[in-house]
Amino acid sequence: MVLQILLGIADVLVRDDAGGALFDDRVDKLEVHAGAYSLRSESGDDRRCIRRDPVLFFGTLPTVHDDAFCIRVWDWSETSQTVSLFCRAHGVVRGLAKGAKRDDARFSGGFELFTRGQVGLILKSTDAMATLTAWDLTETFTGARANLSAFYAAMAMLDLVHHMIRDHDPHPVLFDALALSANKLSKADRALGTLAGFLWEVLVESGYRPELERDVRSSESLDLSAPLAFDARLGGFTRWEKGAADEGWRVRPQTLEVLRALALRPHALAPSDDLLRAAKLLSAYVRETAGGPIPSVDGAMRAFSV
Repeated sequence: MVLQILLGIADVLVRDDAGGALFDDRVDKLEVHAGAYSLRSESGDDRRCIRRDPVLFFGTLPTVHDDAFCIRVWDWSETSQTVSLFCRAHGVVRGLAKGAKRDDARFSGGFELFTRGQVGLILKSTDAMATLTAWDLTETFTGARANLSAFYAAMAMLDLVHHMIRDHDPHPVLFDALALSANKLSKADRALGTLAGFLWEVLVESGYRPELERDVRSSESLDLSAPLAFDARLGGFTRWEKGAADEGWRVRPQTLEVLRALALRPHALAPSDDLLRAAKLLSAYVRETAGGPIPSVDGAMRAFSV
């Protein structure tokens, strides 16, 4: 068993003694022979182990290809990068791209935030970094860099994926929503609405969809003529009662109407003031579910409030 752990494969132990005595507790020397390992103990006895070649036994790990967004990038060395990618079929994957910035590398000159491409991956396990074999850049989304509002929205969307989605958990619907939102940012006046729609999508996909039709405390239908509050602990709207032990966040009926429109169509149009209130409510709810602030989202809300 000790040898199995050392070698990491299924080895067959061949013993000279038919009695099957226990191995000595201490091993002085490990000798390597052709196709086998030999352990020499203090007593001088050899225990020969037949070892299968790990590559022949397991085979080489396959390279998989996927559509991906670059959501994080760090320089590993002068020519290599470590990245975090949001893949359509494999979820968030962290990997190492050796030689990514070399001119002759198969990485389109390196990785950059908020770009989309076809990636080649060698996935080892859920807790190990993947090896990236290729990156074919397909979209750069220049609209996200055309003005400050669009840039804030783009960085907030990347951070939302980073904080709200677990590694190796595929979310193809959210990936498609990110792709659609990225293209929407080409219009300067759509940045706030695009971010509000993506906030809704990421809450739905991460399992925190707000309840919009029934009171989360009484289970009755919501009365828009009465004062409303949002209860982040229960994930929905309720009747606001002044002086209650848990009043919640007081909201206007128009905010609920905007959220209902976003639920039907994530990029629905609404008056800018009502849309901003809805986006602020969703970002505050994200902060509660994520367990802390997401700086780029908070920064985007401040920028849109000016």
